[in-house]
Amino acid sequence: MTTALISGAGVAGPALAYWLHRYGFDVTLVESARGIRTGGYPIDVRGPAVQVAAWMGVLPELRAAHIDTRRISVVNATGRTVASLSPGELAAGNSNDDIEIPRGQLGEILYGLTRNRIEYVFGDSVATLDQHPGGVDVTFEHGAPRTFDHVIGADGLHSTTRRLAFGPKRDYHHYLGYCFAGFEVANTGGLSHEALLQNTPGRLAALYAVGDAPEKIHALLAYATPEPTPRESVTARVREVFAGLGGETPRLLDALEQADDLYSDTVSQIRMPAWTTGRVSLLGDAAYAPSFLTGQGTTLALVGAYLLAQNLGDSNAYEQAMRGYVTRTQTLGRGPAMIVPRTGTELWLRNQAFRLMPLLSRFHRRSTPPAGITLPEPVKMDA
Repeated sequence: MTTALISGAGVAGPALAYWLHRYGFDVTLVESARGIRTGGYPIDVRGPAVQVAAWMGVLPELRAAHIDTRRISVVNATGRTVASLSPGELAAGNSNDDIEIPRGQLGEILYGLTRNRIEYVFGDSVATLDQHPGGVDVTFEHGAPRTFDHVIGADGLHSTTRRLAFGPKRDYHHYLGYCFAGFEVANTGGLSHEALLQNTPGRLAALYAVGDAPEKIHALLAYATPEPTPRESVTARVREVFAGLGGETPRLLDALEQADDLYSDTVSQIRMPAWTTGRVSLLGDAAYAPSFLTGQGTTLALVGAYLLAQNLGDSNAYEQAMRGYVTRTQTLGRGPAMIVPRTGTELWLRNQAFRLMPLLSRFHRRSTPPAGITLPEPVKMDA
């Protein structure tokens, strides 16, 4: 039986594990965390990824977990509302079949689907890779060395697999000019099924209440900056950038100091000339992170897992199936940022567009998505 090691138990890794097992592979998945990661900001499953979820048999679970966000409000520096709209009005060009789900819940669904089909190894990570004609010799930080026929890196923007097999991150990492900090805060304002976005040029302070008046809500502070902020300086830098804003922002800055779940990073893309070298392949953010500005990272992960499983060992077929889709999707993240406009003019234009969307959505629904792909049917296996 052909063996495969997957590094990373986010979304892409377990999805690929499902398809490889279905196609007869003996799959091991290694994850540095001690279990499936819970929590995290809501993410989107869109377009072709919804079809992939249906083929995996998890679409009913995803629909049951769909977040019923009812209102998105945009406020200015003082907290005054300048636009208010529903998610359906904001997504007038997208399909009503799209799903928004807490990232941790999607991870738990995929883990539940695969936990009894493949081998999971938590609390460990790949240390070295050595390719040869007979396979890939892998050493781990803690476990005993093993040899696999294929190794797949699904270990995110800062992928260790990519560094070991393809070279340093600087060769592929493209910073888009934004940094962010995310954490949870108490829901002191009684927000329910809604998002609150406070923008000034180059700055976004966002609150997201998932569900009916939850005890805690998601906070996100994102800002434009020519150079990435070192992680050890994030708290001080965020305080400096967001000083002087009214509304909820002063409370968020105080909560930032106490947050025990702070996650900070750059807004970046990974762009590579190839996603396979020999017996090692990359998937999801490790291969082609589009940035959260596109809202398409999870969709690329699910679609990429589906197509890589059908073409593992045939790098040309994987490239031909995904390259155009990835390129079109990444282009969405390189124009003016809809959620963090950099200039006063861009912000004014964005707010006018938001004000008009409730009217426009009545006449312009479900237009062609900006980046699409036609998926082949799942490979039929002999009984």
